[in-house]
Amino acid sequence: MSEIYSHRPVLLDECIEGLAIRPDGIYLDGTLGRAGHSAEIAKRLTTGHLYCIDRDQAALDAAEDKLAPWRDRVTLIHGNFMELDALLERFSVPGLDGMLFDLGVSSPQLDDPARGFSYMHDAPLDMRMDQSEPLTARTVVNEWPQEELRRILYQYGEERYAPAIAAHIVRARERAPIETTFQLVDVIRSAMPAQALREKQHPAKRTFQAIRIAVNDELTAAERVIAQAVPRLNSGGRLCIITFHSLEDRIVKTGYAALVKGCTCPPDFPVCVCGKKPSIRLVNRKPILPGDRELEENPRSRSAKLRIAEKL
Repeated sequence: MSEIYSHRPVLLDECIEGLAIRPDGIYLDGTLGRAGHSAEIAKRLTTGHLYCIDRDQAALDAAEDKLAPWRDRVTLIHGNFMELDALLERFSVPGLDGMLFDLGVSSPQLDDPARGFSYMHDAPLDMRMDQSEPLTARTVVNEWPQEELRRILYQYGEERYAPAIAAHIVRARERAPIETTFQLVDVIRSAMPAQALREKQHPAKRTFQAIRIAVNDELTAAERVIAQAVPRLNSGGRLCIITFHSLEDRIVKTGYAALVKGCTCPPDFPVCVCGKKPSIRLVNRKPILPGDRELEENPRSRSAKLRIAEKL
């Protein structure tokens, strides 16, 4: 993969088209990351403004250079988009014409071995997107009860060997704390049958995903972002959400569907009594997926799905 494409944001063209950017509009990139999406939004603005949120201070620091040509029309905000309402209130952000949320882990976090996200590099168990937060992967692995470990591995990682892996983790930590990613990988391998170890997918992939989701409370984030974002959009404003695994995508799909329907009355009610009206329409019925060229240039985009809604 050439360097020019290694930093290209996932589904970039599709997001920019989906946002339908106006030069005088007000926009939000709720997951700044490497600022690739933000740069493309900012360069299209004249009198408009872009607000960028990230929970990782390192991402905000790096964005100063990346967004320097358009810095007068960009506001950088350190925070978690789960607290979107509070952050927008604090910075007196007006109604928005478009919002983008990329719910994946950013490449710098994955590529920095010290952050402990990857099962391919040995590092202390961490996995925090925001390093000021107290909960780490080490705490989850060494202190959470066996049943809770089994639950998150099964629910968040869709790991069919969750009971065995949870049991092996508990047995291993009774001998000595599990401190590093490679120590955890070894425990996972020891819990899985031989045929599972021969599969193309790395045996630790699902477990690491599950622990990362638990550490960063990612599924709650997916639920909250829709509930908080839609009321903040101006009529005609667009909401673009990129997900990277089926659990998040299901939450976004369900959340959108509820707002498209509006009414929450039981199906057997002859007339609506709740009074709730549809608040969005779907711009794309099915999720937008990366094309062949993007998949070739950025294999990490393979599981990405983009869903776009428009405020009524």
